[in-house]
Amino acid sequence: MDALGGGVRNGILNLKLSSQEELYASYMPFISNGGLFVPSKQEYLLGDEVFVLLQLMDEPEKIPITGKVVWLSPKGLGGQRKQGIGIQLDEANIELLGKIEAYLAGLLQSAEHTHTM
Repeated sequence: MDALGGGVRNGILNLKLSSQEELYASYMPFISNGGLFVPSKQEYLLGDEVFVLLQLMDEPEKIPITGKVVWLSPKGLGGQRKQGIGIQLDEANIELLGKIEAYLAGLLQSAEHTHTM
């Protein structure tokens, strides 16, 4: 991996979003193709590619997603901010984006804080 990122990190991240509130706090609608915040203590670089198994609300199976790290929340930010990464969903996840926005209907314009903003 080069110093500017762009490498692939080993391992699989798991993200369980059981409620509409958790999904809202993790969703990043301001990212092109949509994005999700994934809490993680592992360090990543912008541009790293990651693989995530997403357990979304009442979906019967985990959803495998791939994405690129576009947001870093390092340890020690304070407040309600969690340590982790924001990943930009790739274009293959367009169906997932529709599901997420359907689950969040009516909440997307909320002023509630999220893990990233």
